[in-house]
Amino acid sequence: MKETVLDLLMFLFENYMEDEDRLPPQNERSGLQLKLLEAGFDHDEIEHAFGWLEGVLEQGAVNGPERDQAFRVYSDDEQMVLDIEARGFLMQLEQIGVLSPATRETVVERAMALGEEEIDADRLKWVVLLVLFAKPGEEQAFAWMEDLVFEDAAVLH
Repeated sequence: MKETVLDLLMFLFENYMEDEDRLPPQNERSGLQLKLLEAGFDHDEIEHAFGWLEGVLEQGAVNGPERDQAFRVYSDDEQMVLDIEARGFLMQLEQIGVLSPATRETVVERAMALGEEEIDADRLKWVVLLVLFAKPGEEQAFAWMEDLVFEDAAVLH
């Protein structure tokens, strides 16, 4: 099976970031890149994954009062990538306060940036988890999401 960037990000989180409270800084990534290469990931996938993580941080400054009142209409491309269950999951997370509208937008943008043909709710949970991990001030939402992701993983095994 061909590994995707999301698979690499999941592997990175489970093996190197889970016990951290931040993303690895640029100057610490070369050793981590070597470990990922040794684990069998492609150099381009690794670069895409680190670029994806940087994109989460760049998305942090797009919050404003008008955005907090926005109703989300998904584009045709977004609807093709995020199935109806995934979109409903995002709405549910927003309704219960796990995601703000601005964080939801970061999740959608980062999901689209993965370049996958389709992302179901189970894979979207990982995108949400990674976005919340990378965003300062989202510790409580991250902890809730981490419990959900790993509780679901335990049920599957």
